[in-house]
Amino acid sequence: MIRTGEQYRAGLRDGREIWIDGERVRDVTSHTAFRPIVDAKARMYDMAHEAASKPVMTFEKAGETCSTLLRPPTEQEHWHEKWRALDHYLNDIGGVVTRVGDETVGEMWSLFDGRGVLNQIDPRFGDNIERHISRVLEDDIFHVSANTDPKGDRSKRPQDQDPDMMVHVAKETDAGIILRGAKYETAASYADQAFLKPTIGAWSDEQLSNYAVGCIVRMGAPGVKHLCRSSFAGRGSAADYPLASRFDEVDTLVVFDNVLVPWEDVFFYRHTRAAAYIRGTLHRYSAFPYTLRILYSADMLIGAALWNARQTGLDKLQAVREKLADLVCYREGINAHLIAAIAQAQRSPGGLLMPHQSLLYAGRVHACANLPQMMHIARELCGGQICVTPNAASFTEDGPREWLEKFYTLNDNWAADDRRKLLAFARDLLNSDYAGHRLTFVQFAQAPHFNHLNAVYNAFDFSGPLDFVKRAAGLSDRVEEQQP
Repeated sequence: MIRTGEQYRAGLRDGREIWIDGERVRDVTSHTAFRPIVDAKARMYDMAHEAASKPVMTFEKAGETCSTLLRPPTEQEHWHEKWRALDHYLNDIGGVVTRVGDETVGEMWSLFDGRGVLNQIDPRFGDNIERHISRVLEDDIFHVSANTDPKGDRSKRPQDQDPDMMVHVAKETDAGIILRGAKYETAASYADQAFLKPTIGAWSDEQLSNYAVGCIVRMGAPGVKHLCRSSFAGRGSAADYPLASRFDEVDTLVVFDNVLVPWEDVFFYRHTRAAAYIRGTLHRYSAFPYTLRILYSADMLIGAALWNARQTGLDKLQAVREKLADLVCYREGINAHLIAAIAQAQRSPGGLLMPHQSLLYAGRVHACANLPQMMHIARELCGGQICVTPNAASFTEDGPREWLEKFYTLNDNWAADDRRKLLAFARDLLNSDYAGHRLTFVQFAQAPHFNHLNAVYNAFDFSGPLDFVKRAAGLSDRVEEQQP
């Protein structure tokens, strides 16, 4: 079943407790801070019903129409279909959004792959995993991921300080487990549910821990409180901040104040080995749509930089073209890793098809680690006027209008209004509070850089280089006996 945008909005009017800027939000679908991003997600739902978009956004399963983006991948074409669906969606809304469900649902597929291991450790919850994967697909659920805790004093174990600094099970009941603690999560306040999982190391060297828990939490459940950061939407006019006004994905500190999670929504509990296994494979699918978003961000950098260079004729200079080529190499590096990850896709332990792991993770490192420098190059190409141009109102008011039209009009092709729009877009992409937030988000949303490198190390097959050098250097077989 494919939901409509209005059905999605109606599902959010469940009395959930949301706070922003000290204000209790009564309706997240109409509040100034949330309405634009809720509308962006609702648009994804509505596109699945429109004749022009339905063939791209959906597929048929046993007579039911389901989302292409939520389909567990079993063949290469499924990944190409997801790419086309996301391309169709982002081009329709005219921007880049990350946490709209397809990027986080892959974590559930990682759980599916781990059923065998999880059942060996604790067989109580194996059936819950497959049931929830089917439910997300068949009921078209907006599913996000609850990842990092406030953590508190990291020099201490959780149990040696306020225990709520990390999410833990406070009590067991016949109905389920009672959660306490908090998690930071993007989009939680306007999502249906979140996959909650622990932070590695929360249990030290223990085999069993109440901090080792993985489960589904409904975002409107009693005891769930959403404490949101200030939104960028509404701070300025849409004409001056065309990205922030439409695509700010609001981040939330989700507090779990004695939240009941039914046993049927629990995936693993207490066994630290199960938690460590899941954390180690968490992004084997979701890193693909995450990295794919950065490809579209790279396109924005190239487009903004090249339009700015062309309007003044600087695109003809060799030095400018070299910087544009740097942006293109960055963009094509991401593109190449994604294409190769599909072309060399690997069968997962659960029978799904996962992108080639070391290629995918290397692509994520390339995309995330180089983004700050690419933004700097784009900023250089756009020039200093992105930080000194008056706002849109000045271009329409008598008095400043005639002067701004005089000094911002370049020629018959570039009138003042188009130039102002381009500079406003580039400012919001590169210089605004929103731009800084997005840059930080990319660096941490799927763990920090050292975790990205660790994923590459763990996924790469070192046997080829080792064997090549062993033979080339004429090493004896004794050297292999020393390897761990």
